[in-house]
Amino acid sequence: MGSDLCIDGAVIAVIGLGYVGLPLAVEFGKKRRVIGFDVNERRISELREGSDHTREVEAEELAEARHLAVSSDPTDLKDATVFIVTVPTPIDAHKHPDLTPLLKASETVGGALKRGDIVIYESTVYPGATEEDCVPVLERVSGLTFNEDFFCGYSPERINPGDKQHRLTTILKVTSGSTPEIADKVDVLYASIIEAGTYKAESIRVAEAAKVIENTQRDLNIALVNELAIIFNRMEIDTDAVLRAAGTKWNFLPFRPGLVGGHCIGVDPYYLTHKAEALGYHPQVILAGRRINDGMGSYVAGRLVKAMLKRRIQIDGARVLVLGLAFKENCPDLRNTRVVDVIRELADFDIEVDVHDPWVDAAEARAEYGIELVAEPENSTYDVVVLAVAHDAFRAGGAAALHALGRKKHMFCDLKSVFPEDESDFRL
Repeated sequence: MGSDLCIDGAVIAVIGLGYVGLPLAVEFGKKRRVIGFDVNERRISELREGSDHTREVEAEELAEARHLAVSSDPTDLKDATVFIVTVPTPIDAHKHPDLTPLLKASETVGGALKRGDIVIYESTVYPGATEEDCVPVLERVSGLTFNEDFFCGYSPERINPGDKQHRLTTILKVTSGSTPEIADKVDVLYASIIEAGTYKAESIRVAEAAKVIENTQRDLNIALVNELAIIFNRMEIDTDAVLRAAGTKWNFLPFRPGLVGGHCIGVDPYYLTHKAEALGYHPQVILAGRRINDGMGSYVAGRLVKAMLKRRIQIDGARVLVLGLAFKENCPDLRNTRVVDVIRELADFDIEVDVHDPWVDAAEARAEYGIELVAEPENSTYDVVVLAVAHDAFRAGGAAALHALGRKKHMFCDLKSVFPEDESDFRL
């Protein structure tokens, strides 16, 4: 039995208007009626005023989405025929998948679900989560039967926050559906806005698995160069110089050492390993990579303290300025940022740490991590200046502008290797 839904006339509801959901709602809203739903009333108010604090969508683009209406009222979802769920899928304190936002969103959708409707999930999950975890919630709340009364699809998000080159419409989109007919309809729906084209996967589980390994692969590659950086440091070899030399080979992958955070790379592998362990297999390579990357904040802080001691900089009471709190450059997203690990480790040494990030909302930093951002760091103030995130704003004045923040006797630590080696005292 198939859906009678006509994709051309579908009314879309996008559940979750964050980094993923808003660009999606805007693109569809340029062409058809879209209901953008978010439980955060402050977010809805902000969007109604024509602004987006994530900086993923400009005011002009919001204005172009003439058919988009935003709401925090679940009753406004009743007219939708296609529901696209784009809520976060974090991990808990024990690094286990936390499906709470996904299941609550499924309850909300279930309350509006009608015969013939399609529910598409974009949130990153382990293979099987859509049909094993979400569908039962949809059935329970709606009273409808999966693949008879309503149908599902999965199309993993591939948005790269802060990336103005690789946008939603220019990234090839993987699609899938719970039946062959629904897979075709889901594919046609996304093809209407994705300029780069679509790839129809064989099943929802294949699409789920494809998404979760994209970031697992990247995580492992970064873990490798992080481990190499640790080894080369003990050998007193400059890691950046090694990578430049090795990079002259055509097939050498250009990964660099660093702090691995964010809502994807630092999280997604745990979804895959959770499912594997539930099936009786204990992943070794994936978890080894996670351990290395999760430990880099502590490693960086330890190396920094040793370098300070060598330069006879008093540790107790030292003033350190950390430049950048977001999980990546030119982006306000501080979810799962691992810069905070460095900050906390340094604070354990009774070091006074100031943090400056022009991209991050001060209230969000305070609420999320208890960190009071410094709006304008003063020159000639710090014993150590740490470039932790390579925002363009930090690059603009060159290394000299960052050195100027330090006292006469200070260290400048370039964790991102932005500047030439002779312009910094410490790099990974």
